[in-house]
Amino acid sequence: MIPSINPAGDRTIGLLAYLYGPGKHEEHVDPHLVASFDGMAPDPGRDPNATLKALQQLLDQPVQALPEHARPTKHVWHTSVRTAPGDRTLSDEEWAEVARRIVAATGIDPGEGQPGCRWAAVRHADDHIHIVATLVCEDGTRPDDFRSGKRAQAEDRIIEQELGLHQVAPGDGTAAQRPTSAERHKAGRHGRERTAREELRETVRRAAAGAVTDDEFFSRLTAAGLLVKKRVAPSGDLLGYKVALPDDRNAQGEPVYYPGARLAPDLSLPRIRERWSMDQPEPPPPAGPTAPAAARRRAAAALSEAILVIRSGEDAVAAAHIAATGEVLDALAKTSAAHTRHELQEAARAFERATRSHIRTRGHDRALRQAARELVRGGPALGRGEDGATTAMAIDMLFFLITAAVHWHARKGHAQQAEAAHRASEHLRVAYRVAAEEPLAVLHQRGRNLARPLLQRQADVVRAAIPELAEQVMAEPGWPALAATLADAEAAGDTSVSVLADVAGRRELSTAESVSDVLMWRVRRMANLPAHPYPEYVAAAGHKRDLAAPRTTEALGINASNRPRRRG
Repeated sequence: MIPSINPAGDRTIGLLAYLYGPGKHEEHVDPHLVASFDGMAPDPGRDPNATLKALQQLLDQPVQALPEHARPTKHVWHTSVRTAPGDRTLSDEEWAEVARRIVAATGIDPGEGQPGCRWAAVRHADDHIHIVATLVCEDGTRPDDFRSGKRAQAEDRIIEQELGLHQVAPGDGTAAQRPTSAERHKAGRHGRERTAREELRETVRRAAAGAVTDDEFFSRLTAAGLLVKKRVAPSGDLLGYKVALPDDRNAQGEPVYYPGARLAPDLSLPRIRERWSMDQPEPPPPAGPTAPAAARRRAAAALSEAILVIRSGEDAVAAAHIAATGEVLDALAKTSAAHTRHELQEAARAFERATRSHIRTRGHDRALRQAARELVRGGPALGRGEDGATTAMAIDMLFFLITAAVHWHARKGHAQQAEAAHRASEHLRVAYRVAAEEPLAVLHQRGRNLARPLLQRQADVVRAAIPELAEQVMAEPGWPALAATLADAEAAGDTSVSVLADVAGRRELSTAESVSDVLMWRVRRMANLPAHPYPEYVAAAGHKRDLAAPRTTEALGINASNRPRRRG
């Protein structure tokens, strides 16, 4: 149940006309009163003899009773209270009780003999009500409505439990500002799925991912097609910025600009500048056709190290790593192939909420920010071969890092952030399955075709390295791929037992959907094996196909009779 306190207004009649009217898109159905301050207010929706003017005059009476100079200019208080999608439909009686509890909790009409304001609750849809009040009490005083939004949220959490509704995670004031109803209606009129504010927030966030200077940040904004205005001091110092979509205009035909701070608390220019590592030497950018794959492999290594920091580091340092993880996820979503891009974008949108809390970040996240930078500079990745396989490798490590963020936020009592990180992890699960399908199919086929003595040797390696997990791992569908990887590591000169024991001991495995998959990617990364077993063969076999499409073993033409024999 979500309350939305609107800025105070100055025309009671105008608000009532909207609430009882058809709505901007004929969405208001059967507008009627469900409750009021005295239970006897006229209802223009159900009583043919009642008028909007009569209801307005009744609500405004305490305001009009004051001397004109003492009347507040903005005297109309307005909130909507909405149930969550999937909640049952509340009756009018239940909504009336919700309204009475909200006005009491917010100080609009506290009850228990205390002076209160006049108010009315209007219902014109199944899932929400609107409460309108006038901000002068019956005795002529002003109500104690300080922080009424916070107080309404706290009461809603109690109401949700009592009515068996969806439990909304309590907020902490660090969330990005929600789009207003006017912004949502405007997006609908222009055929947009999301509001201008939401589109701008995502574009600015991606532009900041891995950037290291003001010039680079603003160049990325311009390249993304945004209109940019900079706020400059008389001294010439840059103080801030605001952005607009080229086709988002006001009634006068002018672009609608949003300052960075209004998009999200951490997108103001001073907060973005905190990320810059100005004293760090600029490393050479990845070069050549393997740049996206190399960037993904290095990102996986940086993500792996960050997991330990989030689990055991100081709070400020862990918070910095979680924020930088959002940059890596943004960069990966921006540069990945079409078949994984949607789920990665959804994961990035969800995780954005998890990157902010009241714990102020502090440094030491440069490896992750550099990983984001390399992903962007490495350019778009193909959906197959080494590019596709290293994408799966990076997503696998991102999943574990974001799972660690879920636990960290939960320990700190950050309910909204923990929930957002969990939603991001579910999108990553889906993205991983798609990205890993083709390389896993190849490795699975190779593992199934290992000579029996070699397969038995890899089984002995697993029993020696991870005895507590051995039987589970060898019973999983991914076991043949792990066996093939251990054989590759052995052929490359690594001791399979020590490598497997090392990667299994570094990170928890309880949240893994497939332990064998996780171990396989870790071994390939630690032993410096190609993420894809046959990058040359796949490049030759797939040059006439859709490069973004995942491939199965059969699509590659690999079988027991014609598969290449060299390992790694």
